[in-house]
Amino acid sequence: MKIKRIDHIVLPVSNLEAAARFYHETFDMPLISDQSDDSVRTLRCGHQLIRLVETSELKARKQKAASICPGACDLCIVSGDKMKDIINHLKSYFVEIIEGPVERYGSEGKMESIYIHDLDSNLIEISVYENK
Repeated sequence: MKIKRIDHIVLPVSNLEAAARFYHETFDMPLISDQSDDSVRTLRCGHQLIRLVETSELKARKQKAASICPGACDLCIVSGDKMKDIINHLKSYFVEIIEGPVERYGSEGKMESIYIHDLDSNLIEISVYENK
């Protein structure tokens, strides 16, 4: 098997509209029209998708993870902006930075990261690669 990439992740959320608004506005992720399912909000994150689904909706589905709970995700997203601009942007939305900037190592090498929580307390790492 030759795996190429991750296509999407499904993120359980407690409030679908609030979570979609948070990811769309805070991270400038475009909302994608998903006409196949009204209970899902899909956002584009680079070449991948993040699908937001309320926990109660996920629990009712046949195909689901064994354990569904908001706040259990640890997600790293990569930005093309300078870290100081990212920090200023987050502050303008009153998003608390819980750690960073700190040096980390990701799939493409050294990066600088900060950490925040989303509305459901998922840990979101926002990273910028050196020399990228």
